[in-house]
Amino acid sequence: MNSRTLKRISNVRLKARSELKLDEWQQHNYYCDKNLIGCTKDQLERIDARNTTREEFIEKYERPGKPVIIQHLIDDWPAFDKWTIEKLGKKYRNQRFKVGEDDDGKSVKLKMKYFLDYALNNRDDSPLYLFESSFGEHQKKKRLIDDYDVPEYFSEDLFHLVGEHRRPPYRWWCIGPQRSGTGIHIDPLGTSAWNGLISGHKRWCIFPPSTPRELLKPTSADAPRNKDEGITWFKVIYPRTQHHSWPKEYSCIEAIQHPGEVIFVPGGYWHVVLNMDLTVAVTQNFCSSVNFPNVWTRVIRSRPKMSKKFLERLKRRRPDLARLTEKIDINGDTGPRSDTSSSSSSSSSADSSPDSADESDTESKVTAIHERPFDQGDESFVKKQRVTPLS
Repeated sequence: MNSRTLKRISNVRLKARSELKLDEWQQHNYYCDKNLIGCTKDQLERIDARNTTREEFIEKYERPGKPVIIQHLIDDWPAFDKWTIEKLGKKYRNQRFKVGEDDDGKSVKLKMKYFLDYALNNRDDSPLYLFESSFGEHQKKKRLIDDYDVPEYFSEDLFHLVGEHRRPPYRWWCIGPQRSGTGIHIDPLGTSAWNGLISGHKRWCIFPPSTPRELLKPTSADAPRNKDEGITWFKVIYPRTQHHSWPKEYSCIEAIQHPGEVIFVPGGYWHVVLNMDLTVAVTQNFCSSVNFPNVWTRVIRSRPKMSKKFLERLKRRRPDLARLTEKIDINGDTGPRSDTSSSSSSSSSADSSPDSADESDTESKVTAIHERPFDQGDESFVKKQRVTPLS
């Protein structure tokens, strides 16, 4: 890294992870631990989008809630040509992108030219991770939207009914250096997610929704200042999942996502991700007719004002789902609640997990990361949140 990059990275590190001194970013020497990056298991089913219709995908994977990797779904994206490191470095050279948050929950940003220099040359244990959710609102960065299309399988997006300004954060554009990643989490509001990988490789571990939190979450005893880092999970928790004493009903599904592949993670599944090399990806969360019942129970609990607007729009545009809300038991047990964790060093904090079971608090944190204020009447914002890109 050149001297200008080093100076700016030092400032960003201090803001994004104030609990670490500058000389502690490489204290574990994970750069030399190739076992953390390597993976010989690739267990997740793959399907070919050329031979699978949207209706077949819904019936075989989305409706039963089955994770899967999809090939040839995004082959025609312009992003494969436009999102090379060289072209991104030129086109967005002086644009500032989010790489973390400070202790007050404010975005920590860095110019693309400095981030790419850092991404290609750092040896940090858990590097800064560029994850931008507001690119659609920026005059120059919104051009990224033209470089990809929402895959046909995930084209139903019910949250669009409430409007862009009111809906929860739902899309992230990400560049992750080797060893960066997303800590173990369940996606917010019961939403499902898809992740389209343009370049690099991602290592995934996915667990059933019924898996107890205490089995999966690193504690402060495991890693006093790094418990929410993706690489910490692979160092501390992953070996336990491979031991004969690990409950079989909570077995880990491992996967390596390759360039051009899309991974589908149904709502409720725990997942953790590690970037095996420099990756460029885009990911979105969505509410569809299939996962609507689970999403609705969470929206009405944690986003009461938005839920009213949502219901109004459903009555006009989707009266079938509006009628369904009358039959949904919002107090019933719909599975694990949202549990959004922090990503690699760009966004860890004392309680960004969060470990509390209060979903409304979780959702306020998720909103807080993107500086998108909650509706009045929702749960109050809790400071010092640094939540992650959803993979």
